Amino acid sequence: MDRFDSPSSHSASGPTGPASPGAARPPLALPRLNEPAPEFEANTTDGVRRLSDYEGKWLILFSHPADFTPVCTSEFIAFARAKPQFDALNTELLGLSIDSTFAHLAWIRSIREKFGVEIPFPIIDDISMRVANAYGMIHPGASDTSTVRATFIIDPEGFLRCIMYYPTTSGRSIAELIRLMKALQTSRTHRVVTPEGWQEGDPVMLPPPATFEEAEGRSAEGQECRDWYYCTRTLS
Repeated sequence: MDRFDSPSSHSASGPTGPASPGAARPPLALPRLNEPAPEFEANTTDGVRRLSDYEGKWLILFSHPADFTPVCTSEFIAFARAKPQFDALNTELLGLSIDSTFAHLAWIRSIREKFGVEIPFPIIDDISMRVANAYGMIHPGASDTSTVRATFIIDPEGFLRCIMYYPTTSGRSIAELIRLMKALQTSRTHRVVTPEGWQEGDPVMLPPPATFEEAEGRSAEGQECRDWYYCTRTLS
């Protein structure tokens, strides 16, 4: 398992080896962007948590393949160290894996002992796989009994605004998640869109015009337009 930071490198294999690419599998249920996130109630390292507990705040719900694995440990340390930045963005963190609360507690105690880092956010005990299945965190091509590195950004009204999947071999970039949170919140507040690689303070872009009249009026004061569909402006 640990070679690829995944609980089982064989769990998706048949009796004679890995399932063939064309083998039939049950359909994977996936939540969709801009729709309500699936409600849940689950035990965590900080007691019972429900999605409704986070109303009025942004939530990053993220899964990891297993406790006591190297890539997952590096991610949790980075999440913990960035917690003040997420707090400043009105954003809560909530981890998940198909491990018990006891395993989670032992792991976060180990992280504190070996790395000197406190984990300041709850981790869901999803032994039942109810939350993982509701959010499409289990991909049979990777494993039937562990989650992939899935990340869901849920807005203060409970709608899904971003879904990201990483393979078990590659850790997430916490800096990119912070950048993305700032971009999502900027778009929401100012009704704009953000270009590739946008950083806080950079010019933003106007959404594509919906009418001919709007396209004709795109050269308003404070906007720089290269063409009718490509206009930028600087936020004050």
